[in-house]
Amino acid sequence: MDVLSAIQTRRSVRHYKSGPVKEEDLRVILEAARWAPSWANTQCCRFVVVRDPAIKAKLAGTLNPGNPATAAITEAPIVIAACAMLGRAGYKRGEVCTDKGDWFMFDVALAMQNLVLAAHSLGLGTVHVGLVDASKAAEILQLPAGVVFVEMSPLGYPNEQSKAPARKELSEIVSYDRYEQK
Repeated sequence: MDVLSAIQTRRSVRHYKSGPVKEEDLRVILEAARWAPSWANTQCCRFVVVRDPAIKAKLAGTLNPGNPATAAITEAPIVIAACAMLGRAGYKRGEVCTDKGDWFMFDVALAMQNLVLAAHSLGLGTVHVGLVDASKAAEILQLPAGVVFVEMSPLGYPNEQSKAPARKELSEIVSYDRYEQK
């Protein structure tokens, strides 16, 4: 699958088949995340692959009641937690060097986009899950000081087919030479 096709056909998957993910596929997906660009090649992203049903159930408990991704966290054979080392991305000689502060969110987003596109290209489903109690998730995953939980994604074979959501036209979101209110 070419990259544009993967971008345009990937969907958020919230229901999964129970079958395992092949180890080679998991490795390919994690390699895609590893090769994402990062601020000054600081590579602040860290990933925790969760297979243990008890840990997945605890992670599901960090979501707000009624979150449609709750079942996905327990159904999928794997959950990948995306974490970041603080004080690396967006820093130079130990000092923040942009008005955006620590860039870990940017770097994790880049890595996770690579991860979900690679998963989709292999026939696997994912969904970005970020509306969670991050401090509880960090505790469950036993993250050390200086490492933060950012998001998680279930990973498995889809048990549903989603339709493409409507997208705004380019003319609604793109300006040239200066910002235009639209």
